[in-house]
Amino acid sequence: MLRVMIAEDEDIIRKGLIYTMDWMGMDCVVVAEAANGQDGLSKILEHKPDVVLADICMPFMDGIEMIKEASKSVKFKSILLTSYAEFEYARRAISAGVSEYLLKPVDEEKLAVLMKRLGEEIANSRQVEYVMEQAESDAGIMNLEYYIQLDLSENKYVTKAIQEIKSGYGDKLSVESISDNLGVSASYLSRKFKEVTGQTFLDFLNKYRISQAIVLLNTGQYRIGEVSDATGFTDYKHFCAVFKKYTLKSPSKFMKGV
Repeated sequence: MLRVMIAEDEDIIRKGLIYTMDWMGMDCVVVAEAANGQDGLSKILEHKPDVVLADICMPFMDGIEMIKEASKSVKFKSILLTSYAEFEYARRAISAGVSEYLLKPVDEEKLAVLMKRLGEEIANSRQVEYVMEQAESDAGIMNLEYYIQLDLSENKYVTKAIQEIKSGYGDKLSVESISDNLGVSASYLSRKFKEVTGQTFLDFLNKYRISQAIVLLNTGQYRIGEVSDATGFTDYKHFCAVFKKYTLKSPSKFMKGV
């Protein structure tokens, strides 16, 4: 699963990217967001994402400079979100090591194709690094294999927890109920979930529920109360509060396009 960070100064565009794109379908998770380049640089250093989507024009530090500075410390792929085609921007972006461009508004199909290709490039790069590490130290191969298997063994619980969220988000879910199903403690699952996704279990669950609520609201076939029930919220007011927290709009305003 690719860890993604989004840096975009326009709140509506940033939230739209986070909550209307099918990130799970792309085998991705958004681990951080930033409203300016300076904050974006800090978030990249903190969360170490695999892919960074960044707008060119942002306060304090533009997207190209942010990518250039962050690349000195963290290895990641970058996608520049732009409506610009000027040569100067392209020249600066190439020198900063930008991987790809996407024109705004972002087309989800193009984004999905791009994320799949970048994911393959990242996997190939990691495989090459692994082989090189083995070649450098034959004596350390067995120990390295042990730690790789250990990580996979621990992360499988997070993978299964995410699968349960995707299939059962409309039901009453908690880290306790899922950890019971997996045969591990709630504290262990909570800790591993945060390590792998960069988010708490509850935050991840709520974000996924809201993303599915947006899908239902966009059909125009359901009332807000029905959407609240269908996405696992037992309290209408709580649903509205969580919806506004993540989208910056109430469900009613979202439906009206306000």
